[in-house]
Amino acid sequence: MARPRSEDKHAAILDAAIQVIAERGLSATPTSAISKAAGVAEGTLFTYFKTKDALVNALYLEIKREMAEAMMGGFPHHAAIRQQLQYVWDCFVRWGVAEQAKKQVMDQLKTSIHITDETRTVAAAPFAVVERVFRESIANRVLRDYPVHFIWACMASLAETTMDHMAREPDAAANYQRAGFEVLWNGIANRD
Repeated sequence: MARPRSEDKHAAILDAAIQVIAERGLSATPTSAISKAAGVAEGTLFTYFKTKDALVNALYLEIKREMAEAMMGGFPHHAAIRQQLQYVWDCFVRWGVAEQAKKQVMDQLKTSIHITDETRTVAAAPFAVVERVFRESIANRVLRDYPVHFIWACMASLAETTMDHMAREPDAAANYQRAGFEVLWNGIANRD
């Protein structure tokens, strides 16, 4: 009879994967290094995740879930678009600075060919409200008529730059956080 799986071991494997991938990079991280960092046998790792791809997809979902909790918990549904977007922005950049290893790993995972379309779809679901707000704001001419995926990409790129500066200069972090949002808003807000 198979032993029941432990949530602690599952979490330890995911935490170890974050640590090792952040240090070595995704392509240079064998499952043996992850299992060693987790303090489990490599066979145990494969009890929880059938393949390295399964582990990487589970890791992507876990980090995205955590990001969604940080960014969407307390989302101001009835505020104006600027306040809604600033809320998401502020939560995202604070999360990225506080969770630098997870941010590094996500930077690698988001472009990985190992992340399935299904995983990407599941991970995007908690952010659907922001996408809806973008679409409505474009339709109402509050935002410029740019493709939503382009706005997301601009936001992500600008957030990366902002997080890097916040991490390098903690005493000026609030100023960078504010300035980054202003650059984003000025780039996408409709001025007609």
